[in-house]
Amino acid sequence: MNKIGIFFGTETGTTRLVAKKLHKLLGDEIADKPVNVNRITPEEMLKYDALILGTPSYGEGEIPGRSAGCLEPGWEEFLAQMQNPDFSGKRIAFFGLGAQERYADRFASSLMALYKVFAGYGAELVGSWSTNGYTFQHSAAVVDGRFVGLVIDQRTQGMYTDERLAGWLAQVKPLLLEKIGVAA
Repeated sequence: MNKIGIFFGTETGTTRLVAKKLHKLLGDEIADKPVNVNRITPEEMLKYDALILGTPSYGEGEIPGRSAGCLEPGWEEFLAQMQNPDFSGKRIAFFGLGAQERYADRFASSLMALYKVFAGYGAELVGSWSTNGYTFQHSAAVVDGRFVGLVIDQRTQGMYTDERLAGWLAQVKPLLLEKIGVAA
């Protein structure tokens, strides 16, 4: 597939909102419309060589889904359908949501859980993001002083969302376009 696939899990709709903003910034010509993972099969995701995957944070940093307290099926239920998937040759950028004031001790930690799953599937993972400008005590999603993907806190820092999306896309868009054979 020579477009970027955007997939997300959501409980309250905020992750969907961020996915839609990313799609709008990328445009229909290079990215397909974002799709909730509770509405697709693994085969539909595997059609893409470049992906943006988004997740909310739930529980103590688990994969969001019913066992983490979600009312709707999410990443947990989607991933349960995977049968030894091969994501080698695929390039994935991640974004995650969190509330740094309310959950300062585990801010956006579900992002790391999802990141590890796709690393285990053999994907090339891109799009780390600076922790500057965030205030939290701990996040499992931090490696070498950077988040493993873009982190959005709509609750307390919604005023920075558009700026962060634009800055992150400036970094990952050329890498994703390269993967699908489109000049940046």
